[in-house]
Amino acid sequence: MSQSSFQNRLTSADVYRGFVMFLMMAEVLSFEKVSEALPQSTFWQFLAFNQSHVEWIGCSLHDLIQPSFSFLVGVVLPYSVANRLQHQENFTKVFSHVLWRSLKLILLGIFLRSQWKEQTNFTFEDTLTQIGLGYSFLFLLNFRSQKMQIATLVFILLGYWLAFALYPLPAANFDTTSVGVAKDWSHHLSGFAAHWNKNTNLASDFDQWFLNLFPREKPFVFNGGGYVTLSFIPTLGTMILGLLAGTILKANTSSNEKLKTFIILGISGLVLASILNYFGISPNVKRIWTPTWVLFSGGWCFLLMAFFYWTIDVLQKGKYVFFFIVIGTNSIAAYIIAHTVDSYIAKSLLIHLGKDYATIFGIPYQSLVQGTLVLGFEWLILRWMYRKKIFIKV
Repeated sequence: MSQSSFQNRLTSADVYRGFVMFLMMAEVLSFEKVSEALPQSTFWQFLAFNQSHVEWIGCSLHDLIQPSFSFLVGVVLPYSVANRLQHQENFTKVFSHVLWRSLKLILLGIFLRSQWKEQTNFTFEDTLTQIGLGYSFLFLLNFRSQKMQIATLVFILLGYWLAFALYPLPAANFDTTSVGVAKDWSHHLSGFAAHWNKNTNLASDFDQWFLNLFPREKPFVFNGGGYVTLSFIPTLGTMILGLLAGTILKANTSSNEKLKTFIILGISGLVLASILNYFGISPNVKRIWTPTWVLFSGGWCFLLMAFFYWTIDVLQKGKYVFFFIVIGTNSIAAYIIAHTVDSYIAKSLLIHLGKDYATIFGIPYQSLVQGTLVLGFEWLILRWMYRKKIFIKV
């Protein structure tokens, strides 16, 4: 997501963004299908696990894509605002642009989720819509003190946790299958943690009201994955963590001091989140973006930001990661391409190479061969755009 001028960018943020966007685009490699074809291989099981979302509590590499993307929105915001103010744009003009951008992100997310539907699919749990819903608030926080930003983060985390904790649990005889959750599902939470169960929580009940305010193909009852609209509130918390990171990067301190701060914050987030999850105070669930998930994923984001900052901006190894820069400097284009043209490329390959071309290394690897070619063509499109300096901004 390009937020500052191309000439005045934080390269490490572009590379980090390119890395996580690559993970998203790499879904076409379909490691899960290879793993199913080779059930005895722990190697492919490991790759398949980290290319999919965990069912409820926990984390895979794939689960870090959305929080990283959200975190990076906060990281680059101070640079974006400074760049616009340097061009003598007043606050009103910049804020108007921010409001318009927020709306475009929301609409783009809805548009992409509506593909192959009979009518507009009004849903707000998509990465782009979640960022769009919180982006204007993040912009305003950028002009507040660091203490105010931290206080806002604490308020969001405690308030969101308390809202779930105080919300009444369903009756003991409630039929969970009515909200798409099997009775014998192995991820049911009990006791106090049951307040964060799939599709029987505050946010899912809110969606049963809110989403039915919009015209729909059929009434909304539940989200199959348990995702919810209200996640945009704690997602704003993730973006605030990014904003704090961006402020640290802009500060007049040494590189070592910045790295030290990132590592301390990263480890602290992981430790605190693990404690909250272990004692059942707040489960670590990405799908409803629990406060624990904000801290846990935020911890990883700080550590990853430290790694990319050290590698790219400190050691100046940017020339070795051109592959990721091509993606990271045009992330909106990458996001759209990954959600639109992948099937077109796959069908074209079948037409021109024949229906059996992907079995060149054996049937178990056919999804991997096809996915690799699709991913390669998608990257070539982005490289062409990079060479032509075509950068899609929202």
